[in-house]
Amino acid sequence: MSFLEGTLTTIALCWRIERCDGIALGLTDHDRDLLIDGLVHRAAPGMTPSAIRRSDALDADTMDISGALTSAAITEADLLAGRWDGARVTLFAADWSGADATRVPLGIGTIGAVETQRQGFTAELRGASAALDRPVVELTSPECRAELGDARCRVPLGGRRRMQRVVGIDGQTVTLDAVEPSGDAYGGGLLRWIGGANSGLHGAIAGSDGARVTLRSEPAMPVAAGDLVELIEGCDKSLATCAARFGNAANFRGEPYLPGIDLLTRYPGA
Repeated sequence: MSFLEGTLTTIALCWRIERCDGIALGLTDHDRDLLIDGLVHRAAPGMTPSAIRRSDALDADTMDISGALTSAAITEADLLAGRWDGARVTLFAADWSGADATRVPLGIGTIGAVETQRQGFTAELRGASAALDRPVVELTSPECRAELGDARCRVPLGGRRRMQRVVGIDGQTVTLDAVEPSGDAYGGGLLRWIGGANSGLHGAIAGSDGARVTLRSEPAMPVAAGDLVELIEGCDKSLATCAARFGNAANFRGEPYLPGIDLLTRYPGA
């Protein structure tokens, strides 16, 4: 007999959350910890899912999960810093007594919008069909739509990643222990925090000058001198930079010479 049947049920809701940095966390609404598939699911009675809406149509399957900020693994600081953004979530029902190893899947997806409230939070779980909620074809643009180093750009990033140490920080400007290889080499690139309180997070770089890089936003956590970071070169996505700096004009994914809508309003002599 299944644990879903009988006069006395032993159902426990469980969440398995896998962050983008590789950390996995298990939670359950049961009153004690459960060991399921080698992962300890910590008791979190405050975790409650909303009604799960699933269909065979093309609409995105969504569900909200509410919980209290009582677990040391889920803190307000980490939520605001974005550590849980895009995390893969699996929701299932299990037998807390351990007599039945059957798992009943209830939902799977990734964490979307996260909202913090008084001593609690609400996270949106977006199902796999949410990936269909996007444009079918790309729109034209004068700038390149590829990301430096991806499968469409094809510029190798092996020699364009560098490990450096933080010397100091002033707001959004981080001073490093080595200068950039060329002018504004890291502008439009990425800074990954390898050590320190921000470890596992990353920040977009607005520009660089010598040993200083300016981030688009201040780091979420305090930064200390000596913190290890990885710097990835960037690109301003213009055809001139693609051709001159990277020699990659053949893979440029933009239309810099395509006339815009202003062509309809032009007149002789304009």
